[in-house]
Amino acid sequence: METVFTTNISYSGYLSEAGLPLQPLPEWAHTADTLVRYYRNMVLARQLDNKIIALQRTGQIGTYASQLGAEAIDIVLGDLMNSSDVLVPYYRNHALQMLRGLPMADMLSYWGGDERGNASVGMGEDFPNAVPIATQALHAAGVATAFKIRGEKRAAVTICGDGGTSKGDFMEALNVAGAWQLPVVFIINNNQWAISVPRSLQCGAPTLAQKAVAAGIQGEQVDGNDVIALHESISDALHRAREGKGPTLIEAISYRLSDHTTADDATRYRSNEELKAAWEREPIKRLQTFLHSRGWWDEVQETAWQNEVGQIIQQGLTEYLQRPPQPASDLIDFLYEKLPDALKEQRERLLRNAQPGGNHHE
Repeated sequence: METVFTTNISYSGYLSEAGLPLQPLPEWAHTADTLVRYYRNMVLARQLDNKIIALQRTGQIGTYASQLGAEAIDIVLGDLMNSSDVLVPYYRNHALQMLRGLPMADMLSYWGGDERGNASVGMGEDFPNAVPIATQALHAAGVATAFKIRGEKRAAVTICGDGGTSKGDFMEALNVAGAWQLPVVFIINNNQWAISVPRSLQCGAPTLAQKAVAAGIQGEQVDGNDVIALHESISDALHRAREGKGPTLIEAISYRLSDHTTADDATRYRSNEELKAAWEREPIKRLQTFLHSRGWWDEVQETAWQNEVGQIIQQGLTEYLQRPPQPASDLIDFLYEKLPDALKEQRERLLRNAQPGGNHHE
């Protein structure tokens, strides 16, 4: 018998759970600037996440998908993507979208039920949130196809959860990306839970990264709680895509520290012991410990930044809460390029009823 193919899936990590170096650090990590920026942005992302959940509990935001525990993935990716690259996100990339230019108030508007927040000018060419599972992977492959046809040195980037890798859309996107050697980076936020289905039941393979093998593209695992490892892996993948060297699949190992959404109760399907252990691996405390050990961050800086974060969030929140609601006509205006006569009549009636003193029983 002849072996026709063998492969290995690499795993990279630079910082231990305790924030200690596991191996020699890359040159850029020997200076403070990038790592301090990563830390500051992760703190902002987490405090904003906490605030949005509080808003949802008081009826000022709709159902919300927290990104608690996955901040490192968004923050590093947002820092490394070029403005000319295109992001095709899923519903847990709020911090990444803001780093890409989405105003906080627009992000809040979307989660508050206002679709204008999903079409913000600040998004540039980035795609809106994808709530259907894994459909965004195919969209990213389409974007990358356009880049390749035009000969542009740009990368399309898309993200999904571990559950999304079980969808046909995801596998089809990998297949076409490999067959056509597209400039696209697929990132899996393997946060261990697809709503109530654990990773152990989601896929029989030992890694999700090896799904890249069948498509003929590079697949690797990285510690999704380690900003240094993420930086190295993502920067290499983006460089390969832009230079025409093909796609990459990165499985970032993280943990969903929150409920799946604010409509979920994770205590029904996972143990407190598991959650407690996951908190020991989370990315913000790990990086904070490392920064303290290098003398790059202290309590004075922490207090000052926490205060500034509070002001930043309050400013975005105030802008969101003061926005006038969408006009009622939006329910109809975006259904057709040319409005049918039957809907024109409904639109007029809708506008009349929406006016103060209108006949709401018409």
